[in-house]
Amino acid sequence: MLQQTTVTAVIPYFERFTQLFPTVGDLARADADTVMGAWAGLGYYARARNLHACAQVVARDLGGRFPNTVDGLRALPGIGPYTAAAIAAIAFGRPVVPVDGNVERVTTRLFAMTDPLPPRASRHRTAGGAPE
Repeated sequence: MLQQTTVTAVIPYFERFTQLFPTVGDLARADADTVMGAWAGLGYYARARNLHACAQVVARDLGGRFPNTVDGLRALPGIGPYTAAAIAAIAFGRPVVPVDGNVERVTTRLFAMTDPLPPRASRHRTAGGAPE
């Protein structure tokens, strides 16, 4: 919800959305028009569709529980490498570091790196260096 807007602007949307859909099961059972209506005004409507599809997979196939690994999270609709790493680190205490384009730019400038970085998909590692 915070894509291209401020926290202050999002608060009423977030509160309404979480009141309508307090659990992943509630979101999964909602019809698409209701979900899109609750998202209306935020833009980036593919995010709402992906959030709904993700909730349906979690509710239907995973007993309402999100996977706790980067790979498990990546298998869900709409969850990319950065988001999977962020969820795994924050929600499940996994020793992974979410790296987006901004982090890459700052790091490469800070260390005056000139060699191209490897593709992002191959760079998600645990704190010990093993693939997650």
